[in-house]
Amino acid sequence: MVKERKATGIKTWPEDDRPREKLLKKGAGALSNSELLAILLRTGTHGTSAIDLARKILKKFNTFRNMAHTDARDWKEFKGLGGAKIAHIQAALEIGRRYREDDVSTGKQKIASTKDVVDIVMPQLRDLKTEVFKVVCLDSNNRIIDITDAACGTVNRAMPIVREIIHSALQKFAVSVICVHNHPSGDPKPSKEDRDFTRELCQAGNVMQVKILDHLIIGDNQHHSFADSGELVAYK
Repeated sequence: MVKERKATGIKTWPEDDRPREKLLKKGAGALSNSELLAILLRTGTHGTSAIDLARKILKKFNTFRNMAHTDARDWKEFKGLGGAKIAHIQAALEIGRRYREDDVSTGKQKIASTKDVVDIVMPQLRDLKTEVFKVVCLDSNNRIIDITDAACGTVNRAMPIVREIIHSALQKFAVSVICVHNHPSGDPKPSKEDRDFTRELCQAGNVMQVKILDHLIIGDNQHHSFADSGELVAYK
């Protein structure tokens, strides 16, 4: 753990205490959250070192998750913190958010339950301020072929196009798909539009011989599964 220091430049510190040198010597896992953030900031602001600025930012947002979906208004209190530094932070957080999806797709993870899908998409979707619709394409062994964004909507509605979803699944030689979208309100209860869409998607899947295994709605650490609730059977 880095000792508390006066607001002096990190370059004046002993090398073993400097976040960047510490990372190169011991690995990223040896660094605290404030040290990792200080590396992204690179430099501090007038009279404040990068590590002290990182501590102030973490004190405000508490977690990286809270930091992920912010706008310029949330950063106003940090004097001298420009758009470039904020962009570096948000880009790094987005890379981390996408990491799990890339890792899963590359490894062709097998989907055996609703929980398997929720574990993958929940971290990506639960904090978004607008609706995003994803399609998980699966092969005949229920292994993931790809996860794609089908549509991005407004604060409370996405408009995925059934024909494009089925067409994309056929292009990837997918045997089945699981559709997922988030509710920015945090409440995963399906709307009438959600149910109408699910019915139309199942009908199209039947015609084109693409199995619709589920439609998941993601809230804040909650989800709704049309398959688990028994509604999907009624639409087929």
